Amino acid sequence: MTLRVVIMGVSGCGKSSVGEGLAAVLGIPYRDGDDLHPAANVDKMRAGVALTDDDRWPWLDRVASVLADEAPVIVGCSALRRIYRDRIRTGAGGPVRFVHLTGSRAVILARMAARKGHYMPTSLLDSQFATLEVPGPDEALAVEIDQPLAGIIAAILPHLKGTQT
Repeated sequence: MTLRVVIMGVSGCGKSSVGEGLAAVLGIPYRDGDDLHPAANVDKMRAGVALTDDDRWPWLDRVASVLADEAPVIVGCSALRRIYRDRIRTGAGGPVRFVHLTGSRAVILARMAARKGHYMPTSLLDSQFATLEVPGPDEALAVEIDQPLAGIIAAILPHLKGTQT
């Protein structure tokens, strides 16, 4: 089985940091889902407007294409609803492992407020939490983010054993 991993969660939960760190340990590429958004989506979010399902479908299809065409690969993607995760799985061309980065609103808000140059405003965090359909253990590995990055990566690695990088 070729490794296809999606690091998921609300904006500001650490998808990029965890994805890049995990990719470095595993020696495989990391792709940031933020870079896969159509320009219209970025403009909308930058303006403080939450995306709709119709806005997200082309983006989710691009995420799935990366998983299909570039595996082994890790992609950071919010994947907030089950139907989004199902769409990614359908288009990925093979099994996908989801890792859900979880944390309190307060921790995530503080992280969002501290980052520089990102288009996602803190005003959209509540819409992210409202959209989130928390995946069950049958769908994703849940990892608490209120710990050092090395601890998060260490919690994920054993769940990726048995896959080819």
